[in-house]
Amino acid sequence: MAQKTIHISSHARFEMKRRRIGTAQVLATIRAPGQVVPSRKGRAIYQALLGAAKRLLLRVVVKEDRQVYHVITAYKTSKIAKHWKTS
Repeated sequence: MAQKTIHISSHARFEMKRRRIGTAQVLATIRAPGQVVPSRKGRAIYQALLGAAKRLLLRVVVKEDRQVYHVITAYKTSKIAKHWKTS
């Protein structure tokens, strides 16, 4: 099965540049997330712990349809305990 296309919106690209988040980080998080949590408006947040010490969390807000992942925005946070869901 072919992988879905990932489309990064102009808003997301602007915010990624401003927040110093690389495209490769966003793509890797979508392709192999540490966790996916539901969000509002039918979106999902793909999450990955960053760095050797895992002290930052990259959150990528995605609207998914049948063929494409639409990246709405992406940001890093140190509030891992707030956002990381445990079973």
